[in-house]
Amino acid sequence: MALRYERETASQVAEFEQTRLEAQGGGNMAFYGAAKRTMDVAGSLCGLIVLSPVFTVVALLIKLDDPKSPVMFSQTRIGKNAKPFRMYKFRSMVPDAEKKLEQLLSQNEIKGAMFKMKDDPRITKIGRFIRKTSIDELPQLFNVLKGEMSLVGPRPPLPREVAEYTEYDKLRLTVHSGCTGLWQVNGRNELSFEQMVELDLQYIRQRSIWGDLKIIFRTFKLLLGAKDAF
Repeated sequence: MALRYERETASQVAEFEQTRLEAQGGGNMAFYGAAKRTMDVAGSLCGLIVLSPVFTVVALLIKLDDPKSPVMFSQTRIGKNAKPFRMYKFRSMVPDAEKKLEQLLSQNEIKGAMFKMKDDPRITKIGRFIRKTSIDELPQLFNVLKGEMSLVGPRPPLPREVAEYTEYDKLRLTVHSGCTGLWQVNGRNELSFEQMVELDLQYIRQRSIWGDLKIIFRTFKLLLGAKDAF
């Protein structure tokens, strides 16, 4: 049974690589890579400047809610080619949230190598609002500027999640992680882990500047009152 599963996984990997190569020529990808990085730098810089008042207000609200705890939260995530990096977010949970996770793993509401819990008791009052509107994700613009992430790409997973990945799942790590992507604009937490992987691989096979722009525009439409953002 295990041997059969390994063969099926290897077949999936080979099929993905073949369709990806057929869809994207070397020259086209070189242009896309340069254009995408230019868009990432310009977009993250503009975002940080335009949204600076939002950063200030949110930081103040978090500090007023808990003066002794930090405003920002950083966490090790796995990016392109399985390289770890520190991803930034506004703190939306209690300071010892990571320590309390072990007690909540049995209440995971998403099947697969990912943890999500709608009524997570670790989330603070202000945290519930900034997560609902995805404002907590805005500091990731710094990660984009540093080249660790892109504006559009697969969700950056945690090391413990990657430890459970199959070789097929790891294909989503062949590109830079993104602040938003096909998963986020097509159901987000209403989807299973397997569906997320398939959407990420669909994006990798078909990615283009026009496709990235469409995902960004769809993200803007979902930012206010996103019902499935938890």
